[in-house]
Amino acid sequence: MSQKRQIMTNDADMPSAFADDVGVPGVVSLSNEERFTAVNFSQALTEYAIGWTDPNNLQAELDMLAPPVPTARRFEYKSATNRESFFVDTKRDIRAIGGAFQRVEFKGTSVDARTINKGLTITLDRDEMVDGSQESAVRQLQNRLLRSELLRTVTLIAGAASNTGKTWDSSADPDTDILTDMVTGADARGFQSNLVAYGETAWNLRLTSFRAQDKAGQGASSSLTPQEAAVFAGADRGFVSRTRYQSGSANKTKMLGNYVFMYYADADISKDDPSNVKRFITPPEGGGTFRVFVDDSKMKTVDVSVEHYSLIAVTSSLGMRMFTVS
Repeated sequence: MSQKRQIMTNDADMPSAFADDVGVPGVVSLSNEERFTAVNFSQALTEYAIGWTDPNNLQAELDMLAPPVPTARRFEYKSATNRESFFVDTKRDIRAIGGAFQRVEFKGTSVDARTINKGLTITLDRDEMVDGSQESAVRQLQNRLLRSELLRTVTLIAGAASNTGKTWDSSADPDTDILTDMVTGADARGFQSNLVAYGETAWNLRLTSFRAQDKAGQGASSSLTPQEAAVFAGADRGFVSRTRYQSGSANKTKMLGNYVFMYYADADISKDDPSNVKRFITPPEGGGTFRVFVDDSKMKTVDVSVEHYSLIAVTSSLGMRMFTVS
């Protein structure tokens, strides 16, 4: 029998302003939402948001860590029991003359989920507005929303992966550490991780570790790119995150920092593939990821809002590995 379960997600504690349940206090009803959309939706700014090139590569980094899966607002998918995909039947698969093939049953788990409405608004004063003010507001809001999605993703992965502390000094071999841990992850999942994501601090410690060693081949190791180092360990893709976010009034924190993540995330994923991490998105009408609204009904101010629908989830923690490097 199939069971119902909830996917692991850090979006469960979203404030009520982002809820989508009709009748909840403070939540706009469906009819009012449709009226608001019709009056305030900005096609031009939405097209600008879709075509905008992100100079910080936040979207590319987010897509690398948690590839997007387009889906309806509410959806269900079946997650197969991992171990059943690796059973062998060296005797049961032999058919006797006149008999039938042995019947097997693949048990699945039904997962109910929905994407969550997220967004932010900037209020512009008409006395300070010039040509391009609304476009600038859209850029600022997209930047914040993407950075927030990245932090959600990193926090979720760090909470789900099996963590090992590593010291990468002049006596360490960082690439062999990753190669060995990748095998451990493959033994748990049944196949190799395809992504190695280095935090900037971890990557710099890897470089200084190799450069401090006077051993044959270590100099060559220090010259490898993140992609080459990941391929050496058995992955398809590797990259270094250099993204930061404001964590206090005067502090900026590296998004991955001294973490190294090793897991499976298919760039061409569907809602039922075996990726460890998925970012389910509901594309707004017209395509893309973001939708823009402009409320210019007030005398002296204009509200620019950017919204999107997503749910970031660890759909399976099997084989997810990470290092915390010092």
